[in-house]
Formats: sequence, structure tokens, C-alpha cells
Amino acid sequence: MRNSEPVSGKHSNISTPQITVLDTGGQYTHLIARRVRDLGVYADVQPSETPASELRARKGVIISGGPGSVFEAGCPDIDPDLVTSGVPLLGICYGHQLLARHLGGKVERGTRGEYGPAHLTVTEQDPLWNGVSESQIWMSHFDTVAAVPPGFRVTASSGVSGVAAMSDPARRLFGIQFHPEVVHTRAGRRILENFVFGICGAERDWNISQRIPALEEEIRRIARDRNVFFFVSGGVDSTVAYTLCLRALGPERVYGIYVDTGLMRKNETAFVRSVFAELGATHFLVDEAEAEFLHALEGLTDPEAKRLAIGEQFVRVQERILASEHFLDGHWILGQGTIYPDTIESGGTAKSDLIKTHHNRVAGIQALIESGRIIEPLTSFYKDEVREIGRELGVPAPFLARHPFPGPGLAIRCLCSRSRAAVVASSEGALLPVRSVGVQGDVRSYRQVLALNRAPDREGIESIAPTLTNERSDINRVIALCGSKEPLEAFSVFAATVTKQRLEVLREADGIVREFCLETGFENQVWQFPVVLLPLGVAGASESVVLRPISSVDGMTADVVLMAEAHLTELTKRLLNVPDIAAVFYDLTHKPPGTIEWE
Repeated sequence: MRNSEPVSGKHSNISTPQITVLDTGGQYTHLIARRVRDLGVYADVQPSETPASELRARKGVIISGGPGSVFEAGCPDIDPDLVTSGVPLLGICYGHQLLARHLGGKVERGTRGEYGPAHLTVTEQDPLWNGVSESQIWMSHFDTVAAVPPGFRVTASSGVSGVAAMSDPARRLFGIQFHPEVVHTRAGRRILENFVFGICGAERDWNISQRIPALEEEIRRIARDRNVFFFVSGGVDSTVAYTLCLRALGPERVYGIYVDTGLMRKNETAFVRSVFAELGATHFLVDEAEAEFLHALEGLTDPEAKRLAIGEQFVRVQERILASEHFLDGHWILGQGTIYPDTIESGGTAKSDLIKTHHNRVAGIQALIESGRIIEPLTSFYKDEVREIGRELGVPAPFLARHPFPGPGLAIRCLCSRSRAAVVASSEGALLPVRSVGVQGDVRSYRQVLALNRAPDREGIESIAPTLTNERSDINRVIALCGSKEPLEAFSVFAATVTKQRLEVLREADGIVREFCLETGFENQVWQFPVVLLPLGVAGASESVVLRPISSVDGMTADVVLMAEAHLTELTKRLLNVPDIAAVFYDLTHKPPGTIEWE
């Protein structure tokens, strides 16, 4: 299954989609098509420059958001004839700005970004707003539409400069600055329904009931007479992909190999053994590779360098294992649990920005893809869809409820620093000399972290953090101090890399958090709970822990979840009992502008 090809095309007897999403490189492009299919209408994704003549049979076209700016030379564009073709158009974010430019409106470079939640007020009704008057929406942009094109009218505002929505109903042309496809836009489904059914006149023709039989048929087509070996992690994605292949090909043709990288959580290897025994895996082995991975990470501090080193080390370990068995005789291909967010964040479509390279998208893996020696049944699906498929396959419910865990393991939650540096006091708190990865306007950012010298609360999450990350260009993340052994102004960032000792500190902290969340029931209130280690502290206690509990559906956007004050106080106390830990912080940053993982 090719990364750029929507999986839906293989799951239906329908030959012509009713709705096409034009891809301008946005992080959420395929999510738009998925939301339309959720409505029961077949939709596909095509390059933004697809000729208008090829789209005339569509009931409607949606132009996606993207990382570019209409002011940049060579920016993603659409066929100019599309805007006069008579096909209903909906421009989202960058697509909204593109429509304005093509039709004679005015687009301005932004003076400040707008990332995360905002409030939409409908100021003039049109068919797009049927049943919608005001709502929380989700923004991720910098440039704005300052003036609408002739014949258009402004239909909504968001309290920020620029046009939140515009329309020319007579020509069935609509533009919105926000993202209706993400779950954090509360009226997003209704808005897409209004466009797809009310404006485009589409009919329901899409049924996902044949999804698993079609996936199994596709696995058999790709595998042919070859067997499949999986390097499984024990996570939901690789296990569901493995189970699909197990059903499609039978247990004698599917091997599972678990590599213990030394970057795993506490007691993870024993858990994985038990899961695959329950699934009926007859060919399963564990490879101990901690020393190899620690050697590959030695001296590295840059997050992309760490991710690439881990990914390439996986390939080297795979080659070693394959050479020691009989997997190189031409009768085997590699299976992976790659899902769509892995691909898009790795810059896996023509116009998308590289946010962070996932371990299953490094050069060695790309070479296997290009040589036709890889099978990835889930590459066009999102995390929530993978869980649905797992339920249909009969994968045990407690396993499917596990929180996502990154392939590179604890290494990307163990932040590093090249040299020692003191924190810088600011009016809001302290600017930490550590940087984290973010996604702002569909573009990767790598910026410093602002620590507030106050406890986490609802105001910090809903108002203070979004305002600071929107107004300040030097940060993409805001954290709050839960407790510390020394005053924050006495802290320094220490020179540090990924070592066995630091991983043990993080493993212990992560274990404390997981146990506490199970004990209190907080585990069921969050989608994921990364625990991050910073080389920040004082002599004798040179590490700090950041808590990152979030709520999400598909991992493309995320909200911070606030722990009850009494519980947070107790958890902080337990973490500060670890000798190496000097402070505990709480991440207040939504996605966007902060990615779920810090690296």
C-alpha cells in the first residue's frame, strides 16, 4: 500500500469519489477525507495541482491546509480554472487563503500566529452554517485573509485579526480559516455535513463493513508466496498489523520478533511475551539489543539525530537478525505497523513539512519500501481506526486500551543538552535553555520552553499558555512548576546525553506515574501520558520530570488534561522522592503548537 494512496480506494467497489481533497501539504489532509468517509461519502486525496478538467465529475472539492505561504515562490497551488468550474469548493486554512488570492481578495502576512483553540462566532448565515451559530474551533495558521474577494461576504469571526470565514453562496465557494476536520472543532462534523450534503448534494455511498476482508485480500496480494516477519513493539499499531497478517496468511507464514532496545518501559518485555502468546503466535522471539542502541545514541543531543540513529539502528539489528536466520532467501518481506500520522509527520507526502522522522520512515526503511519488500496494512489509518480494526479482529480489549507509546521508546522522552547553561528569568517565570519540537501552522518548530513559577490550573491551560505561545516567537511550549527541591532560579541545564543511568531514572519516574494513574483511575481519563526527563536541576539532583497528560482521538491534535490538585500533589511528592529528580513540571501546551512527544 503506497503511502500517497488513500487506502479507501481499495476498500470499495466505487470507482469515482464524490468528494476530492486537494493536498497542499497539510498535516490533516488525509484526515479531511477520512471525516468525509465517516459521513458515508466516498472521498479521495489528490495533488493540489490536479487539473480542473479531471475534477468536473466531483460533487465537491476541498482544498486542504498546508505549511506554505501564498507569498512564497513555488507555493502549492490549484488549477486557476477550478474556481470557475462550477464545482463547489471549500478552502480550509491555507486553502482559504489560496481561494482569496485566486479570486481577488487580500492575504496578509500575520503579525502573530494562532494555534490551538479559539472561539468562532457566525456573523452572517449561509448554507455552511446550518445549525451552527458559535463554537470552539481549532486554529493553526500565521497568514490571514485581510479582505474578501469581490462577491464574497465575511460570515464569521474568531476574535483574531483576519477573516475567519467567507462565502459566495451563488457560486458555491466557501473559505474557512480553521480546521473542521479535527475533533477539537466541536461543530466540525456539522460544518462538513453542511458542505458535503447541503451544498454539494452528495449521496451516502460508503460502507466500511468490508474493511477487514479487503485489507486481508490486499495483504495476500502484496505477500504473494512470500512470508512476513514483523519487528513488533508490543504497541497497538504493530500488534494489530501483525494480527491482520496472521489472519490473512496463517501462523506458519508470519514471524514476530521483539527487539528489546533498552529504551522500553518497566516490565515491558514480559508483557509483550504474554500478549503474543495470547494471540496464538507460534513463531515469536525476543532479541536483546540494549548495548547496540545505547552505542548508536552515544554523544547525540539533537532530537532528529536521535530519531535517525534509532531508526537506522533498527535496520542494522534487523539485518543482523535476518542474516542469522533464513529470512534472506527471497521468500520474506518486512511487515510494519506504520499508521498515517507517522507518515505525514515524517514529511511523507509531496508538500508536507518534516515535523519529526519516525523510526519506521528512515532511509533504510524507505529503501525496503522502494524495493517492494515491505507490507504496511495500516498506513492510511489513524490511531482510533486502528483500535476499531483491532476490536473487529478480536484483539483483547485491555490491550487495545493501552496508551500509545513511541517506537523510539524512552530515548525521545530523555532530552539532552550539549553544554551547561543557566535558566533565564522572565516576567512570566523562567526561559529554560532546552528546546522541544512543535508544529505551528503545519510547520515544524524547535524552540525553547517557558516555565511558569506557578502550579498548573485551568487558567494556565486555557488562557495563559495559548496566549504566550501565540505572542512569543521564541517558545512553542509552556510548563508549570508542580514542586521542586530548590528555587527554580537556582537551576541549570546540565550537559547530558542518553545514558543507561538517565534511562533508569526516567524508567523509574514513568513507572511511578503509570502505577499512580492506575491506582487513581486517571489512566482512563487520558489518551496518552508521556513522562519527559530534562537535564535540569542542581548539583546532586540534576534531572527534572515533565508530566504530559493529553486527550486526543487520532493524535493529530490534542488537549491537555488537568489532574486533580490533591492527586497531583501526591504524585509530585512521590516523584521528588527519587534522589536524582529536582523538580516536577506540568506541560500546559495543546497540540498545536506543541507536539505530543517533546522530540
